[in-house]
Amino acid sequence: QAFFCLLLCIPWGSSCPPSCQCTERAGVKAVLCSSRHLEEIPKDIPRDVVFLKLDANSITRIPRNAFRHLSHLEEIDLSRNAIEKIDRAAFKGVAAGLRTLDLSSNRIRSIPKEALLALNAKLRLANNPWHCECALQEVLWEARLDPDSVQDITCHTAPREEYVGKPLLQVLDAGVNFCSVRQRTVDVAMFITMFGWFTMVIVYVICYVRHNREDACKHGDYLKSLPSTQAHAE
Repeated sequence: QAFFCLLLCIPWGSSCPPSCQCTERAGVKAVLCSSRHLEEIPKDIPRDVVFLKLDANSITRIPRNAFRHLSHLEEIDLSRNAIEKIDRAAFKGVAAGLRTLDLSSNRIRSIPKEALLALNAKLRLANNPWHCECALQEVLWEARLDPDSVQDITCHTAPREEYVGKPLLQVLDAGVNFCSVRQRTVDVAMFITMFGWFTMVIVYVICYVRHNREDACKHGDYLKSLPSTQAHAE
């Protein structure tokens, strides 16, 4: 065990981010950046890293292609940060090999489903101020969530007050479908838009017919006046 700890603490390479610790054991490389007051993901993470710990920092967002060059990544720990925004292509390039992604205990209210559904990794999403909506529902049903943390995915806000404070899984088990609510909203909006256009067309046709009728009456009156004018001239 002591030999294992010794190997774990052996630094490797000179390309390690200055605020992190890089270790290697049996050819498996790890970058440890826990509790380093980081406000963004380091740019100079070695390409062959397998385990990446960025927990307990002040990272606020995960930008597009944040890990694209890290094709060997198997585990990413981003828990206990201040993450609010995640780009839909944030994990592009690591989808195939990633086994674990920890996003628990952040400030995430919503997330593009494209960012997570392409992953085969086990996801930890607990203890975030989630807004319960269709995208989150689809993630819950289709992604690989850590079963030990699913019950801690709670509705911080929701379309209806009665869902607030309840685990999302409990709300969905009660028969709620946020995707159908969104679909109904879209349908209503489309109906209102179509009704507006239809009303405009009807008004235009009525105005057009009325205008043509007035022109026709004026023209008829003009034609009726022609014989009497000619008789007066004779």
